[in-house]
Amino acid sequence: MVHGTETSPVDHVSMYAEFVQTHRPSGEYMFEFDEDEQFYVDLDNKEMEWHLPECIHAFDFDAWRGIADIVMARKNLNTLIQRSKHTRATNEAPEVTVFPKEPVELGQPNTLICHIDKFFPPMLNVTWLCNGQPVTEGVAKSIFLPSPEFRFHKFHFLTFLPTADDVYDCKVEHWGLERPLLTHWEPQEPACVPETTETVLCALGLVVGLVGVAIGTVILRTK
Repeated sequence: MVHGTETSPVDHVSMYAEFVQTHRPSGEYMFEFDEDEQFYVDLDNKEMEWHLPECIHAFDFDAWRGIADIVMARKNLNTLIQRSKHTRATNEAPEVTVFPKEPVELGQPNTLICHIDKFFPPMLNVTWLCNGQPVTEGVAKSIFLPSPEFRFHKFHFLTFLPTADDVYDCKVEHWGLERPLLTHWEPQEPACVPETTETVLCALGLVVGLVGVAIGTVILRTK
């Protein structure tokens, strides 16, 4: 994996990252701006895919430049494989977190985010499950994104309609795991705050009413 960084006078950071490997995906070439993906080069279709469309007219880049860099990186990879006598790199298992994009309201559309972090090499099989059954509609994912110390992270998304009965899992398979890792998520039951608040208000209303009656009685007796 190769990184390049440029820093502007106003502390904005633009960075590119590329990697090649002997299994799928065979390589990737992408640019970041302030840790957000700008674009990546689709190596199969030989074209650029923009994640930040507002940068299209502000950033000049030819997809073939990235493809040429990938070709050179693959040649270097073959040389390194020969020098290392085909020694395999150490597998680093991922850390997985699942959370909603917005505060959850039952019956209101939302998006679940599965963040897979600190893994190596960049290969994953990710499946969304609802009540134990695979979900294929409303899913999306990011490309592999660079992390510190030559690790990777990635996002998988699921558009869903929260209900009280549905439970979700993000199932992750990786060479660093002995078995698939299931990370569970389900809507939390709301706390009984409203009922408690109503009870307190009712009690306060009763006290205020009794005080009013007592004051009225005192005034009448005084007269």
